[in-house]
Amino acid sequence: MSGPVLLFDSGVGGLSVAHALRQHYPHLAMCYACDNAWLPYGLRDDVTLSQRIVSVCKAAVDACQASVLVVACNTASTLALEGLRATLDIPVVGTVPAIKPAALSSQTRHIGLLATTATVNRPYTQTLINSFASDCVVTRVAADALVTEAEAWLSGIPINEQRLSLALTPLWQATQANPALDTVVLGCTHFPLLKTELIRLSPVPLVWVDSGDAIARRVGQVVPAIANSAQDGRCFTTASASQLANGLARFGFHAPQRLTIPNAV
Repeated sequence: MSGPVLLFDSGVGGLSVAHALRQHYPHLAMCYACDNAWLPYGLRDDVTLSQRIVSVCKAAVDACQASVLVVACNTASTLALEGLRATLDIPVVGTVPAIKPAALSSQTRHIGLLATTATVNRPYTQTLINSFASDCVVTRVAADALVTEAEAWLSGIPINEQRLSLALTPLWQATQANPALDTVVLGCTHFPLLKTELIRLSPVPLVWVDSGDAIARRVGQVVPAIANSAQDGRCFTTASASQLANGLARFGFHAPQRLTIPNAV
């Protein structure tokens, strides 16, 4: 492998994927790029956002000379994978909600999808449900507030438990249904960063499933000699992110550098 694996997200959610990659490949060279100037992505129109994602990712790939791009964001993956693969000459690994493993895991056949409003409502998500969980009850919970909480937590602000509990109320109610919900898909890469808190707040034991391990396995398939790579740690952002430096350091990344994006929308 001639260059690092580059992880891309709109914010810090991709750090949960970085953690999963590090668990599988302790010596993997990784860089990180986040388009925090446009966070949250769910507020943008699809066409403009797709163009933006391609521009930012191309600039980040060029900046760190990446050999693989991991799009560690469900929204970006559903919108821009085709454009990225047409533009870049390196492998591009995407992220999708872990509907399939959740359905395989559920004993009650009632699963929850905890995601952003954009992911919950996308036709792509319905296609995943139809393909892999057609025999399951699927409770969809749009929990955009968890993105804000994860971003704040990484910058050193304590989690607002009241706001978290309010966003999770529909999920907890589903645990009392018949059949009871027993498995939850963390359908946004920000959400695994809050997993300890989610487990603590849950009224019953639940199985929590995210995409991190599946992404790590896919990266292992496209990157040769992955265990022998040297560490990297560079981080790029599109807006000031000094408040995130300490949080990024906890995941093995250096203080962020501002990314220059030619011809960005």
